[in-house]
Amino acid sequence: MRLEPMPPARAPEVGDEFMRKLIISLSALVALVMAAPPLYAIDLTVTLAKLYTDVSALPPTAERMMVCYGFVCRRRTWLDFTTADRRKLTELLAAGKASAQAEREAVRKAVVWFDRRVGPIIGTDKRIARADFRYFADRNNYDCFDTTRNTTSLLLVLQEWGLLRHHGVGEPRYRGNFLFGQTPHNTAILIERTGGRAWVVDMWTRAYAQMPEVMLAEIWVKQD
Repeated sequence: MRLEPMPPARAPEVGDEFMRKLIISLSALVALVMAAPPLYAIDLTVTLAKLYTDVSALPPTAERMMVCYGFVCRRRTWLDFTTADRRKLTELLAAGKASAQAEREAVRKAVVWFDRRVGPIIGTDKRIARADFRYFADRNNYDCFDTTRNTTSLLLVLQEWGLLRHHGVGEPRYRGNFLFGQTPHNTAILIERTGGRAWVVDMWTRAYAQMPEVMLAEIWVKQD
């Protein structure tokens, strides 16, 4: 008896409806993976964590940070740090290793670097100082909530990379007293390791690519 080879098994036909559902399911899975938070996040205090959860933003990691703009983080994008980015920031902060004062000056330059790095990408290279909703230019500006969040994120990344020798990242500060004509304002904070003095790092009061204000918080809180 001659044995005839068996024909290959024929795959069952898949209906159009099944394929449609499969494509939808796979698309949803891809979207879920893309939107998932990073596996490794920087440890935050409750107050610092609230800075992000209040606007459903994600905190920074050692590799990337969410950039908020458009007033109260209504617009946002990711800044993924490249090898060149890390090299440049390391260079900037190395210039400040001699003292706390020198490090604060290096931080000012790092904030300007950030401004120039993202400005042409998101349009904030047109931003003005002290922008808020009254200027009707949210697409190209930060309000103080955005600058506080972005500056804090950058400082947390620098801290995570071990580039801050004389300071740690503090919790944001607030000022505002309408009875005395002082408008509400927030800012990022550095805490000096020796003595524990709080220093503001405030880019909101400066226009694009200008050096941010750095001063003692006890002085800043009295200004307008």
